[in-house]
Amino acid sequence: MTTVQTIPLFPLGTTLFPGGLLPLKIFEVRYLDMIKKCLRECSHFGVVTIENGGEVRSAGKQTTFSDQGTLASITAFEALQPSLFMLRCQGGERFKVLKHQQQTNGLWVAEIALIENDHFIEIPTELKASAEALRQTLAAIIEQTQNDEELAVLEPYKYNDCAWVANRWAELLPLPPQQKLHLLGMTNPRLRLDLISEALQELGVIEP
Repeated sequence: MTTVQTIPLFPLGTTLFPGGLLPLKIFEVRYLDMIKKCLRECSHFGVVTIENGGEVRSAGKQTTFSDQGTLASITAFEALQPSLFMLRCQGGERFKVLKHQQQTNGLWVAEIALIENDHFIEIPTELKASAEALRQTLAAIIEQTQNDEELAVLEPYKYNDCAWVANRWAELLPLPPQQKLHLLGMTNPRLRLDLISEALQELGVIEP
C-alpha cells in the first residue's frame, strides 16, 4: 500500500537527486518559517523543479513546478541573521506529488507518495568509462576544494553503482531541466546511466 504524507515544498530552478548535496540561502519569510519547523521537528521538505516562474515570490506571477521531486534533509545550518539562513541539505527519497496547495504566506504544501529507491545494479563493462570519468572529475574538484564543507559530493563514492554514478553526473552536467527531470523519474538506474553515457559522448567527455 502506498503511504501518503504531507510535506512543505521548496520549488527551485534545479533538480535534487537522491544522495545529492544542495546548498541554500534562505531569506523569504515563508521558507524561514518552514526551516525553523523542520529543525524543530527534525523533519524534511520536498524540492521540486520550477517549470514556470521564479524562486522568489513575485506579485502577479504564478509559479508552476514538476509533479515529482526529492526529499531534502538539513545536514548543516547557520543563522547569519534572524532573516538569513545558510543551509546544506542532502537528497533522500524521490516522491510523486498527488495534490498541492499554496498557503496564505505563499508556502506550497503537498500530499506525496514516495517512489521506491533505486536497486543496486553493478556497472557493466560498456558503461565503466562513465564511472572512470566521474572518478577523475571528482578527484579534480576535491583537489581544488578548500574544506570539507565545500565538497560537492558526499562519501562513500559508489563508482560501481549505476544509480550513484548516473545521479552524480546528472547533477554536474549542464543538462536542460526537463532532461534532468526525466532522469530523476526513471525507475531503471541502468537505463538512466545509458542516457548519461550518451550525453557524455555528445559533450566529448568520453569516447563513443
